[in-house]
Amino acid sequence: MRPFPEPDPGEPALGSPGRYLLWLAAAHRASAVLAVGYGVLCTLAQAFVPAAIGRGVDRGLIAGDRGALVAWCAVVLGLGVTQAVAGTLRDRCSVTNRFGASYRTMQLVTRKAAQLGAELPRRVSAGTVVSVGATDITRIGAALESTARGGGAVVSIAVIAGVMLTVSWQLGLVALVGVPLSAAAIAALMRLLHARQHGLRKEQGALADLAVDIVDGLRVLRGIGGERVFADRYRERSQRVRHEGVRVAGVESSVAAGRLLLPGLLVTVIVWLGAHFVGTGRMSPGALVAFYGYAVFLAEQLRRATSMVDQLTRAFVAARMVTDLLAMEPGLGSGGRDLDAEGARGPLRDPGSGLEIPPGRFVAVACARPDDMRLLADRLGRYVDSDSPATLGGTPLAEFPLAEVRRRILVVDHEARLFSGGLAGQLDPHGPADGGAVGGTVGDGDGDADGGADRLRRALDTASAHDVVEALPEGLGQRITGGREFSGGQRQRLNLVRALVADPDTLVLVEPTSALDAHTEARIAERLGAHRRGRSTVVFTTSPILLDRADHVVLVEGGTVVAEGRHGELLADARYRAVVTREVTVA
Repeated sequence: MRPFPEPDPGEPALGSPGRYLLWLAAAHRASAVLAVGYGVLCTLAQAFVPAAIGRGVDRGLIAGDRGALVAWCAVVLGLGVTQAVAGTLRDRCSVTNRFGASYRTMQLVTRKAAQLGAELPRRVSAGTVVSVGATDITRIGAALESTARGGGAVVSIAVIAGVMLTVSWQLGLVALVGVPLSAAAIAALMRLLHARQHGLRKEQGALADLAVDIVDGLRVLRGIGGERVFADRYRERSQRVRHEGVRVAGVESSVAAGRLLLPGLLVTVIVWLGAHFVGTGRMSPGALVAFYGYAVFLAEQLRRATSMVDQLTRAFVAARMVTDLLAMEPGLGSGGRDLDAEGARGPLRDPGSGLEIPPGRFVAVACARPDDMRLLADRLGRYVDSDSPATLGGTPLAEFPLAEVRRRILVVDHEARLFSGGLAGQLDPHGPADGGAVGGTVGDGDGDADGGADRLRRALDTASAHDVVEALPEGLGQRITGGREFSGGQRQRLNLVRALVADPDTLVLVEPTSALDAHTEARIAERLGAHRRGRSTVVFTTSPILLDRADHVVLVEGGTVVAEGRHGELLADARYRAVVTREVTVA
């Protein structure tokens, strides 16, 4: 299948829900037009069946003309074949529209998430993103799919109403008045349904946020005995969602009842009047049969049209959530200055704190306040801007392309995650899918895989993570589900492996061994400096084991560098000793 053309995120159509839906329809113009065309042909073929049957009754059965009866039966057969073929083609185009719209929306949402990067969790809750991907995209696709049947229904209603006016203006007038009145009554319910659905969507997003928080913090909750408290909160929130769902269901039941009751009343009125006209000789029996078929057909098409409106209403609510996400712009600008090799070899400096990372050195930073670790790491990696922006070789990072800064300066913190898929691909995205391995072991590859396998094996050695891989049934070939099968310490080591394989010019690690035992931490500390020789490495930690192995140690207090030197030298400083050894000074 030909790939979809790349959507343009800058399109003005993305500015509002309605314009976005129109933009999606325009993006699938050919299949959308064909779907509606086939839908009209299918419903018109179905619509003229009652007329053909009525003619067969009058000119064949009542008149006793066998030839006419056969001819009109052939017409009915032809209309049925046309309806079947057109309906198949309509559904084919409709499914293409559905999945095409969903895929395009997923493209845009994924691209926007990647564009926002680390800003996304700060600006949008995880539950909102999950709801967009799981619910809203599906509803948008379903709405585009419904336009084929709904469009055919609208056209056929107009055509059949005209035919009824031609045969009997009284019955045609009943249809012309009854159909709009029924549609107006259902439309009023649709507006109420739209408001209720919007409220339900907000509550569902809040519930998803809470669920994500509980899953992420489940271990902590169990450690402090907070499961019951959060279970009560989740139960309360879920009851609010249930309450909103009941309110929506109440309106939906009214809409469903209206779809059955109002067209049914219209059919009853038309059939009653038609029977009266037959009794008075103003209409033939065949025409009555045709009018009954018309009335039943109109009732069905009215239900289809209102169903399309219902789908579009849901899609409008969903599109509002999507366009709100797509409207977000990155807060960090991207410069145009070339980040050449000379600039990359200069020192990385944070003027706000006075922290400076010399090229090719292993620097450990001990912070008196844990919050300073994350803040300084974000500033060094330019995940946030400050009044005194970080510089590389004396040039502010903001003047360089942001993508190039990300490639050269890698920040790994507690929120680093593994994704679902093969473990080898998670640890070395640019290497062979199986890590150049045979049977899940590292180092059995050949050709181009040798370099990647050696790089991965060396990273596993440095991170002391071979035991994690060997414990898996398929080793590096094991498919994982986002790292949930690993303990906190195992995830830390695998995240470190991935960072070492990436081999950036500057690697910034935030508490990389906080969940490890002392023996494992000591092995990592001993190997990390040698592994990163010639590259800049910054480790934010208060672990004496790591601090002792660093080339240079910096103490940060109150967001400012207050002392520098080797670990052994700084132990004479009471401030450093209090941070590293948790020594309490008694006044």
